[in-house]
Amino acid sequence: MTDKNAPEGRVAPATFRAFIERFPELRDAHEAIGRATDSAGPLDAKTRHLIKMGIALGAGLESAFRSHVRRAQENGASREEIEQTLLLAMNTVGLPRTVMGWQWAGEQLERDSKAG
Repeated sequence: MTDKNAPEGRVAPATFRAFIERFPELRDAHEAIGRATDSAGPLDAKTRHLIKMGIALGAGLESAFRSHVRRAQENGASREEIEQTLLLAMNTVGLPRTVMGWQWAGEQLERDSKAG
């Protein structure tokens, strides 16, 4: 199963695919919540994904963080905007987690530059 929010041919992580194949009604509900929250206010897609990067970093969710780095970039975020988002997290989540996110972002940006 491909990730509907990913570029053509990009595949969602195997565990996620297995879960949503086993529980399609939960997949549908999850996607509906995502659409509802996206349209609940005035933020554009780039800003929403930058914010979600911060949330995922704070929660230590690597796959979600990488996904939102990719989506932020696809919606016009520059490397500098992605890095500033990470830096804004430092006083809240700490230096070690910020450095971890910086590594994840760098790896994701490098991966995407080779794929695209």
